[in-house]
Amino acid sequence: MNKTWTRIVIVVVAAAAVAFWVFFDKQRAPEHQIDTTLNAMPAWQVIKEQEPALHQRILDQMAALQKAGEPEQHIIDTIQPQLLHLQMSRLQNAPDANVVNYMTINMEQTAAIQKVSDDACFRFLYPMVKGGVNPMRMLDKDLMTRRMQADADMMRAAYGKDRHTVTPAEREAAVEDVRPIMKELADKYGEDIQLLQMPEKAVGKEKLSCDMVQAMWAKVLALPEQKAARVIRLAVSELE
Repeated sequence: MNKTWTRIVIVVVAAAAVAFWVFFDKQRAPEHQIDTTLNAMPAWQVIKEQEPALHQRILDQMAALQKAGEPEQHIIDTIQPQLLHLQMSRLQNAPDANVVNYMTINMEQTAAIQKVSDDACFRFLYPMVKGGVNPMRMLDKDLMTRRMQADADMMRAAYGKDRHTVTPAEREAAVEDVRPIMKELADKYGEDIQLLQMPEKAVGKEKLSCDMVQAMWAKVLALPEQKAARVIRLAVSELE
């Protein structure tokens, strides 16, 4: 149960580096202008405030990779895990409303990308299987703006006056909350639900894979806010 859940979440949130999508939607900037370009992104501003060492490391990596002529997707794939790790850590301490909003907009993106194609959706969720995509080239500006703001609000709220603290009791309750959801999915999709654990075996079943991920999160997000938030925190706790 827990292993399946963790793998599902990893693939859903792995494409989280919104600031860098926006950067690469622009013409490549000279090295000294990279930080200036990214400063327009709310999440990047929060990273600069809260994690100055990480901020500088990412800048240095981007400049080096760009100078070496590495392709856009390779640079994004190099940076994403670092931002993912930071965001998953912040989700543990963000208030319920911010946690739920973060995942809600993430799933809005997934649904919008699937309207482009099932293959694009699969690549968005499982970049390690077939290679990722740059959602900035597929989604409208309003959705991307809301996503960037949700990221920044969540990360900032995790340090705010309403900072949340996860307890063992909360984790136990989250396991019970998610158990019936996973059972429903297993009853509906049968053996195919294993594809969520083994996305490398899902090539050829891209639509089904995207549908299952969205079905799962729709059920989680339909829970009362407190329950949904604790399930999300439990799910991403393995990524810290």
